[in-house]
Amino acid sequence: MSKIEVNAIEPQCGTNLTVGASGDTITFPSGTTIVNNGSQTGFGRTGTVDWDTTPKTATFSAVSGDGFFCNTTGGAFTCNLPAGSAGAIVSLADYAATWQTNNLTVSPNGTDKIGGANADVVLNTQGQSVTFVYVDSTQGWINTMDSTSNERGNTFIVATGGTITECGDFKIHTFTGPGTFCVSSNALCAAYQKVDYMVVAGGGSGGCGRLSSTCSSGGGGAGGFRESGGTASGCYTTSPLGACVSALPVSVQGYPITVGAGGASAASTVSNNGSNSVFSTIISTGGGGAGSGGASQGPPNTPGNPGGSGGGIGGGCGAGGTGNTPPVTPPQGNNGGSGSPTNGFGGGGGATAVGGTGTGPTASRAGGAGATTSITASPVAYAGGGGAGGSGSASTGGNASPCGTGGRGGNHPSASPSSPTSGTSGTTNRGGGGGGMGSNCTSATSGAGGSGIVIIRYKFQ
Repeated sequence: MSKIEVNAIEPQCGTNLTVGASGDTITFPSGTTIVNNGSQTGFGRTGTVDWDTTPKTATFSAVSGDGFFCNTTGGAFTCNLPAGSAGAIVSLADYAATWQTNNLTVSPNGTDKIGGANADVVLNTQGQSVTFVYVDSTQGWINTMDSTSNERGNTFIVATGGTITECGDFKIHTFTGPGTFCVSSNALCAAYQKVDYMVVAGGGSGGCGRLSSTCSSGGGGAGGFRESGGTASGCYTTSPLGACVSALPVSVQGYPITVGAGGASAASTVSNNGSNSVFSTIISTGGGGAGSGGASQGPPNTPGNPGGSGGGIGGGCGAGGTGNTPPVTPPQGNNGGSGSPTNGFGGGGGATAVGGTGTGPTASRAGGAGATTSITASPVAYAGGGGAGGSGSASTGGNASPCGTGGRGGNHPSASPSSPTSGTSGTTNRGGGGGGMGSNCTSATSGAGGSGIVIIRYKFQ
């Protein structure tokens, strides 16, 4: 065997160089590295591309044989594919994991096709990477690799559970029933390892009026309202109760969520408290059921029950049920309304105000005001107390909380102008107290408390 040792082989003339003859086998020893810069013929590509490590941030034209990192942080844009020729290859990757928000559009050249259609393709999956190979004029560019397993360190929390929505760079998990907030990945730094929250318990039911023409029943107390102050998830308007409360640290684990039911409507002398709502160490207490008035059945003028907010008194002198029970800071609710010797029935306590005091058949007996927060990106009111029932012929019954989440009180059947005798229920998933039943109403009922809600918000990008 002859051996020739040289550093380079060049043609004597022209630009073509022939190595061996037709039918010959050319062997490269083990360990030999063959560099294919994409312009050689006969070797063909190996199915890989040469990656351009300068990220694209605006519409551009791709080159066959290259891969491109596409950064859509500043907005969506388009990748224009080159004219198709058999074996042409282009790869694209989501540089900042933002294609789900700002898409990348892939556009074929002229009459070329992508997957058999002369139409654009929109890449809108977070962390996606794709490879297109041009096969022929029938199918054009075919996507041969599509991956969404873009492994990267998570700067922010990754979590699931509840109904998930987005507001800019923040995710919002809303639980209207039991579930689990499951943190699957920690943030890279402690500052992003916290979540803001709002936890509202179920409201208490309104009281049931006894068979008396002069006495009626109180309004149900709102469910306890607890909120952090937006310290972890951007600038939004919190309620006054959340203004100085720190966000809650979390870790990789599942956090069971309890959403409290509202107290059931009362058709007898007993009202019902709402149930607690729970997220991690945050427990909001169910609202207190309202007291019942009148002397024809059992003890007269029963007080409202304690709870997140207290239920209003059923009539006569005395205080309503105690709110913020058990006590937390800031308070999760307020006392129910107190009464007076003459037709005194109080409204249920609300998140930010005591229930209205009854001083007579036409006096204001509104439920205490609830709290308004924009944790879901829009201002929404929660935890208003229920209005007390009415008894005087000129009364229209207690009004609902000014925030509209507590139930309206019922009235005496002979009231003018006419109004319903049963109390209305607190709003579902707002934690409002139920309205009290009107007096002298043998078939009426009190309003049920509204169910609670749990909302969790955090920065995810």
